[in-house]
Amino acid sequence: MSGHTTLLKVEDISLAFGGVKALQGVSFSVEIGEIFSIIGPNGAGKTSMLNCISGRYQPQVGGIHFRDDEITKLKPNQRCHLGIGRTFQNLALFSHMSVLDNIMVGRHHLLKNNFLTGGLYWFTGARREELEHRRQVEEIIDFLEITHIRKAQAGTLSYGLRKRVELARAVALKPDLILLDEPMAGMNQEEKEDMARYIIDLNEEWGMTVVMIEHDMGVVMDLSHRVMVLDFGRRIATGQPDEIMANPLVKKAYLGEEDDALGDEEISTEGVA
Repeated sequence: MSGHTTLLKVEDISLAFGGVKALQGVSFSVEIGEIFSIIGPNGAGKTSMLNCISGRYQPQVGGIHFRDDEITKLKPNQRCHLGIGRTFQNLALFSHMSVLDNIMVGRHHLLKNNFLTGGLYWFTGARREELEHRRQVEEIIDFLEITHIRKAQAGTLSYGLRKRVELARAVALKPDLILLDEPMAGMNQEEKEDMARYIIDLNEEWGMTVVMIEHDMGVVMDLSHRVMVLDFGRRIATGQPDEIMANPLVKKAYLGEEDDALGDEEISTEGVA
C-alpha cells in the first residue's frame, strides 16, 4: 500500500428517505492504495453510502471530498471524469449487447471526438482514438480472462461471468477509485477466489484504490487493509481486520450479543478514523 495520502474523505454524512434515516453522521477517509471495506448487517446503510460517494444519492448533511475536489453535489458522470468508477449490487449490463460493447460503454466519457468530428472519421483522430480505446478494452478482457466470451451477448452469460463483465466495464473507466458493491454475491467458491485475485491485482498492479461492500467476512478480512462497520446507519467501528474481529460492538451488531457495559458509544479502533 503506497503512502498515506487521503484520496477520499467523507465528513458527517446523513441521508434520510422520508422518516427513515439511512445514514447518520458517518465520517471516514480512504488512503491512496487502500482496499477499504464497508460491512454491516442488512439495512445498515452500506449501499446508501456507496451511492452517496458515486453521486446516485445526495446526502442532506455532510460533505464528500475526492482528492482536493468537493464532490458532494456533483452528478455521477462528473465523478466519472474525476476518476471514480463503480459496480452495482444488481447487475446493470446491457443484456442485448456483446461483452466487448458493454465494456466499451465504460470508456465513453474518455472519448474526445464528438459526433461532428466523428463525421470526419477517416480524416481526424477519431479512428486512431477508437483503436486506442479498443486496445485498452482488449487489455482488460485479457486481464479478467473473458477473451472466450468477448463477442457473446451479455444476457446469455452465467451470473458469475456477468459479474466479471460488469467489473470489466468499471475498470474500463481507468478509475483511481473503484467502488465495488458486493462483487462476490451469488458466486461459488471458485468464482469468489478468481474475483478476489482480480481485486488484489487491480489494487497492487493497476494502482486502483478500492472501496468494497461484501458480505463474505472471510473475503473481507483477507483482502482489506481497513474495514468500517455500519449498523443502523451509524459507524460503530473502523480499523484493521483483526481489530474489527475483536471489537465487541461489531460482535453485538452481527450476533446480537447483549452487553450493557457497551452502551451506545461509538468506538473507533484507530487514532483517526
